[in-house]
Amino acid sequence: MNYDAIILGAGGAGLMAAATACQAGARVLVLDHADEPGKKILISGGGRCNFTNIGTTPECFLSDNPHFAKSALSRYTQWDFLALVERHTIPWHEKTLGQLFCDDSARQIVTLLLDECRAGTVDIKLSTTIGEISHADGQFRVATETSTATAPQLVIATGGPSIPKMGATGKAYAIAKQFDVDVVTPRPALVPFTLGSEEQLFRDISGVSCSAVAEVRDVSFAEAVLFTHRGLSGPAILQISSYWRPGQTISLRLVEEAAAKLRDAKLRMPRAHLKAALAELLPNRLAEALAARIGITTELGNVADATLDAAAKNLTQLRFQPTGTEGYAKAEVTAGGISTAALSSKTMEVRQVPRLYAIGEAVDVTGWLGGYNFQWAWSSGVAAGRAIAARCG
Repeated sequence: MNYDAIILGAGGAGLMAAATACQAGARVLVLDHADEPGKKILISGGGRCNFTNIGTTPECFLSDNPHFAKSALSRYTQWDFLALVERHTIPWHEKTLGQLFCDDSARQIVTLLLDECRAGTVDIKLSTTIGEISHADGQFRVATETSTATAPQLVIATGGPSIPKMGATGKAYAIAKQFDVDVVTPRPALVPFTLGSEEQLFRDISGVSCSAVAEVRDVSFAEAVLFTHRGLSGPAILQISSYWRPGQTISLRLVEEAAAKLRDAKLRMPRAHLKAALAELLPNRLAEALAARIGITTELGNVADATLDAAAKNLTQLRFQPTGTEGYAKAEVTAGGISTAALSSKTMEVRQVPRLYAIGEAVDVTGWLGGYNFQWAWSSGVAAGRAIAARCG
């Protein structure tokens, strides 16, 4: 079993690399322990796959090196992938914030990738356990339970450990360690927060959501926040979770110009209580929880403006200190991973181990919620695929 390249992982990045390389003449083997390709693609976007974002820029990605993603993203853009989607006549639509989804099914994206692989020589072997990996005499050898495959080029595209129920593992980091490649400590990202018992008021309003600006340090996102029985979730929370570190406080801005609005409520309905004023601005159950937290029990007409101003801070700077996150089980992606300092930003090749590549979620590049991580999979996969093909010429 001799190939020009072996790709470990049949997810979005691995299939994109395989398709790119094979169409330039490379013979490629893709290995994956899963029983079907693209399993994370199939469950993404509620089954419709948020396959890219029209607003993709390098600033939408986290990494120890914030400049690393620029090269791959600029050489294979969101518009390039959208053109591929349209070439395969997949109907799509744009939702909020530039997010692009399939009209019908995420399976169409997997089919697209497999069809692209069929345009060249790609063998995809599923339900295959990857065993010992060795490198000698310019050849990588990958043992499986039934055979050993050999190729002068090897791609790590096994992703990160997020969503372990889909079979996700930290295999990429073990391979990196074997070749003395640094790994930035992985952590769950795009993940809900957990809150302690002292925040029971807010855990008790599970299912309530509202628009808010969520902030940690100097990073903020304006989207929906969802209160859960364990803590906080929703798009705004998932976004800032990638930037949060244990012990840090997050802040929610639920209402703009809250002090002025509470003073106005006092003038309009002096005999009402705070809960009534808050219910004009927020969902009823959240208004009730906030009123209980603030603790003003007298009629608004009897409350000093300064007291209302202080209460308003709970609407503009509602602070929580999460006890943690819901971990890899609920994380949409993994932050951290194979260090970009070890890689070429143009080819995704490991500098100290020629012809070894790392792409996709395995690498320390993590996108925002909303199709950015798929775009990184496409862009980094194309970068490696082109490099593989160039080495075969």
